[in-house]
Amino acid sequence: MGGGGSGLLRVVRNRMLNCRRGCARALSVPARPGVKMGDNTSDTNGLLKDFYIPSYILDAGAEAESDPYLPECPVLVFINSKSGGQLGGNLLLTYRQLLNSAQVFDLGEEPPDTVLHRVYGNLEKLKHDGDTFATEIETRLRLIAAGGDGTAGWLLGVVCDLKLAHPPPIATVPLGTGNNLAFAFGWGKKNPGTDRLSVKIFLEQVRKAREMKIDSWHIIMRMRIPKEGSCDPVAPLELPHSLHAFHRVSTTDFLNVEGYHTFRGGFWNYFSMGMDAQVSYAFHSERKLHPEKFKDQLVNQTTYLKLGCIQGWFCTSLFHPVSRNIAQLAKVKIMKKSGHWEDLPIPRSIRSIVCLN
Repeated sequence: MGGGGSGLLRVVRNRMLNCRRGCARALSVPARPGVKMGDNTSDTNGLLKDFYIPSYILDAGAEAESDPYLPECPVLVFINSKSGGQLGGNLLLTYRQLLNSAQVFDLGEEPPDTVLHRVYGNLEKLKHDGDTFATEIETRLRLIAAGGDGTAGWLLGVVCDLKLAHPPPIATVPLGTGNNLAFAFGWGKKNPGTDRLSVKIFLEQVRKAREMKIDSWHIIMRMRIPKEGSCDPVAPLELPHSLHAFHRVSTTDFLNVEGYHTFRGGFWNYFSMGMDAQVSYAFHSERKLHPEKFKDQLVNQTTYLKLGCIQGWFCTSLFHPVSRNIAQLAKVKIMKKSGHWEDLPIPRSIRSIVCLN
């Protein structure tokens, strides 16, 4: 990131202030994970009514209920069914058994931005018509993101982009390999159980979890336009780890620079350049090509370690001699005072730079 001086800084600052409305929030799990199940969590059909959302709230075409039960903690559940080997698919089935299947979404079938635009659009219509039940649902609503860091970051980005006056807080189910974001908020790193009892316990934790603000970082990235081929942005789940919503800016945007493709986006967890990013992307690509090999968290972590040895940290001189130094991959500039960019001196021994939140 570089160039543009104080004008660039002013544009970034204004956009960050604009994003403060609707800034995503996270749910932090209580200090002790032990949960005592309540006595009144299920109806006669075995559904968890304190988390259940009636269909007419979710779909404008559904028939309204005459006297619906007001849930204490209504949830929308987003599950990356490809995460955690078979765990994602199993978790999807369990949630749909315990809740209204219409409030549980497979991210492989429908992206969260489509879902949330539809649900919040319907809520606005119902509130306009005087439906106080819809108002209470919106006020109490919490979201659950089941997947890895990329899945959690994707949902956080979507909620942030909606710019809601009262954005719903998000709980994260650690269903990926590292699960750093879930771990940071107390949900742990270990993949969860997918049976009914495990899901009930997790939902009780969501009910009691503390809402808290979460920092978001904005990134501007410029890449030289290649003489041949394209440099198009990729879909959210194509991005490794917790980057979200990377978009190429228009040619009329102030941030655009002739001869470069300029992208802007953000992250909540961390952003890395160099070997760490190379290993992460190699793991992501391998998992996409051979999902059948990634069915267990321990196996996934072992594979990640192998890729780290071969492609990154220990055998670089043999396998990737041109990638040994971060300075060969990118020029990094920092701003120590307003409007003045300076080149960051990078020693030859530095293979990776990680920006931590």
